[in-house]
Amino acid sequence: MKFFIDTANLAEIQEAHDFGVLDGVTTNPSLMAKEGIKGKDNVFKHYKAICNIVDGDVSAEVIATDFEGMIREGEELAELDEKIVVKIPMIRDGVKALKYFSEKGIRTNCTLIFSAGQALLAAKAGASYVSPFIGRLDDTGYDGIDLIEQIRTIFDNYGFDTEILAASIRNPIHIIKCAEIGADVMTGPLSAILSLLKHPLTDSGLKQFLADHAKVNA
Repeated sequence: MKFFIDTANLAEIQEAHDFGVLDGVTTNPSLMAKEGIKGKDNVFKHYKAICNIVDGDVSAEVIATDFEGMIREGEELAELDEKIVVKIPMIRDGVKALKYFSEKGIRTNCTLIFSAGQALLAAKAGASYVSPFIGRLDDTGYDGIDLIEQIRTIFDNYGFDTEILAASIRNPIHIIKCAEIGADVMTGPLSAILSLLKHPLTDSGLKQFLADHAKVNA
């Protein structure tokens, strides 16, 4: 399973890259705003800065919600760097845009997926990735992991090449469950990735090893 970090913070992206397990980055307008990035030119420069750090795919989201606007913005984003994957919302014109970009050889990530039917539509339209939002589904009382499992079964049934990008990851349990059922990618905060390091027996074991080493070399 590939690990993406969901942020527009360059320091966090660099830290995740230096950690040695980063495969890509996902962003959205809210994350850009959080970093105080304003204006088209500055946003594009920021995407270029992200691409200069990472080796893998960088999802960059369009703002438009109409077909023509999404095409215009998506083509501009795709020209920034070969690593850019154009992020398209799961709406009627969004599905049309996915098909357009697929035919043009431009990779896409269909975002705001909350049902297996939406994922199926996106895959049939040629999306490179679909992004089911696990955490947000959990908030409604629905098990987001179940949705990942549904999508995995459907994609395997029909041989879709579209990758399942599990989004809105909030904790290590989400990550492990997604790995168990075959999500292709997870994207979440750096804290969720680093939480996989932690286990009390690891801490106590290391403490004991160091104590024993100190005794032997006293």
